Amino acid sequence: MTARTVYFVSDGTGITAETFGNSILAQFAIKPRHVRRPFIDSAEKAHAVVGEINETAVREGQRPIVFATLVDRDVLRIVREHCQGKVMDMFGTFIEPLEDEFGIKSNHRVGRFSDVAQSQEYHDRIEAINFSLAHDDGQSARNLDAAEVILVGVSRCGKTPTSLYLAMQHGIKAANYPLIPEDFERRKLPAPLLTHKRKCFGLTIDPERLASIRNERRPGSKYADALNCRYEVNEAEAMMKREGISWLSSTHKSIEEIATTILRDIRPDRLIY
Repeated sequence: MTARTVYFVSDGTGITAETFGNSILAQFAIKPRHVRRPFIDSAEKAHAVVGEINETAVREGQRPIVFATLVDRDVLRIVREHCQGKVMDMFGTFIEPLEDEFGIKSNHRVGRFSDVAQSQEYHDRIEAINFSLAHDDGQSARNLDAAEVILVGVSRCGKTPTSLYLAMQHGIKAANYPLIPEDFERRKLPAPLLTHKRKCFGLTIDPERLASIRNERRPGSKYADALNCRYEVNEAEAMMKREGISWLSSTHKSIEEIATTILRDIRPDRLIY
């Protein structure tokens, strides 16, 4: 199949359009070129992005796919009427039927984060991000009482991106703590974690994959040696089993899948909001 371009056009950041659009595109065996065009909130900007999309259509010889989250009807009309792409109006698909179902009109607010200064949820997320950064890779064992989740596992198994995702997307105060060879020799969890086992969740990884990742960071080192990686992973998994800590492998799972599993097992209340 000839390469296609997909546009994510939004009057806000475009994150909603891209996230939803990508979940749909994942159902198809294609790898399109992605273009995000945020803050399209005026007629002038709408005409400009339409011109770009139409140039792409001519150059590629087929119409681009356009996922649009545009609240302003005039801006949306320009895109719909003048764009040579296949326009998927994501707000129109869902908002209008819901207006009928709820019997009320939506507020047609432009931008997802318009009232950010008034949002406690937003401030909670910022606080969670700061907490996760301060407690990344065992940097600080202080205030672990405030942690909602503590990720444990060997170095480079995915703890940092997962903890930051939990903070950014769910407002979860997530710390992460590395398991190191000294812990395996003692056959005990690091002392700061002993009173927080109920909040711990383990990540593991395929040893060959771990060796590949570590070799990018420290090529030829013992740290990246395949035998050492196998030893560390085996010992970490054995420790999690002994300590009764739930864990999963990050090898073939996305951060979203890992985070959802952690929430389901440790903070199921955060799946209801």
